[in-house]
Amino acid sequence: MSTGTEETRIVLDPFVGDLDGESARLRAAGPLAAVELPGGVPVWAVTRHAEAKQLLTDPRLVKDINVWGAWQRGEIPADWPLIGLANPGRSMLTVDGADHRRMRTLVAQALTPRRVEQMRERIAKFTEGLLDGLDGDVVDLKAAFAYPLPMYVIADLMGIAESQLPRLKELFEKFFSTQTPPAEVIATLTELAGIMADTVAAKRAEPGDDLTSALILASENGDHLTDEEIVSTLQLMVAAGHETTISLIVNTVVNLSAHPVQRALVLAGEADWSSVIEETLRHSTPTSHVLIRFATEDVQVGDRTLPAGDALIVSYAAIGRDEEAHGPTAGEFDITRTSENRHISFGHGPHVCPGAALSRLEAGVALPALYERFPALDLAVPASELRNKPVVTQNDIYELPVRLTP
Repeated sequence: MSTGTEETRIVLDPFVGDLDGESARLRAAGPLAAVELPGGVPVWAVTRHAEAKQLLTDPRLVKDINVWGAWQRGEIPADWPLIGLANPGRSMLTVDGADHRRMRTLVAQALTPRRVEQMRERIAKFTEGLLDGLDGDVVDLKAAFAYPLPMYVIADLMGIAESQLPRLKELFEKFFSTQTPPAEVIATLTELAGIMADTVAAKRAEPGDDLTSALILASENGDHLTDEEIVSTLQLMVAAGHETTISLIVNTVVNLSAHPVQRALVLAGEADWSSVIEETLRHSTPTSHVLIRFATEDVQVGDRTLPAGDALIVSYAAIGRDEEAHGPTAGEFDITRTSENRHISFGHGPHVCPGAALSRLEAGVALPALYERFPALDLAVPASELRNKPVVTQNDIYELPVRLTP
């Protein structure tokens, strides 16, 4: 495949063996780095804070995959493992302009600050139930706590039947993985869309106090959200709504275990949990790379050009540790950090993640409760033994063995 310019490309490791090292190489390549995604797909990556903010608000960068030259030329196969992220159906993630404003407004009207805050009691109840179930000296905190909590919360919010959760777990693991066999890619996307379509049909027949019902009601009131858009929006919200929060909880625990002095500060009340959460979002961002935008014309980025028809990814793992934005200690985890530049790990501008407040709320409820119950909680293995999952878009690990008591 060609992007119109011969470049030495940084090949993103599909197994994510060294995300920190890879992110450092991306930053060293400049604010616009030539990279290769798994499957041999060449794209560009924005790697610095200031340039990312610029490009995330640049109208010359759009989400319409038909702008992508490689797509037009038939160079991107339908069973490319990341096709579900590059072309996930018609939702906020894939439209711009008036259509984006229409869809985002409807989601914002359904996912109001009041509705999010009303979830606090439910989140606390889910949290306490999961903590009650933690038993034994060593447990896999991801499987027993960090994964089920966000999945229960997003299913409750969207009105998805709890019986669907085990299958959704399997499907979303295939959806995000770079190792999903080509023969299973299209089947996975089809089954996910089918589950979401069934949920929409069930809520249309019997509405409830949930976000899916609210989207259907808005559409029926004349806001012109099609069933395809509702299904794709539901899938987007479920995917982003649980994966990001899982990683946020896991990465916070890993960071606090690696920095016992800072952990002692927060447990003593000398630092607040919001500082811990925001520093984790910056330093160990849950989303390592976001796919994908396309240039409608040549765009200058520093001393390089993003050519018209080429694709751009946003490399948040590199951006979060940009020394130009966060100072010479950007690579260090520090909950006492003060910075004029707030991280942009939930995006920037009109496309900022609409579920950011919910993810922060979940972490803000779950983490204090976890450490109140188990103040001596620590990793049961060296951090170097934690293995990343083969997901180039998520900063995720297979399991998180922790020791609950000293």
